[in-house]
Amino acid sequence: MKKTFTVPARKALKPRNPLVAAIRFRSAGSHMQSGASARQQAAQMLRRELIREQPDISP
Repeated sequence: MKKTFTVPARKALKPRNPLVAAIRFRSAGSHMQSGASARQQAAQMLRRELIREQPDISP
């Protein structure tokens, strides 16, 4: 008698939900400023203050 192996039939795969891929790629982040943006904003404010305080020395 010859031994035979039967492989179970594959189930039909469900179609992928197209919305799940988009949601998984989005990363949730904090609603606070990052350190880089806080430094950039501070530098801009300093520049604005220095420009306001400079006396106008145009001829």
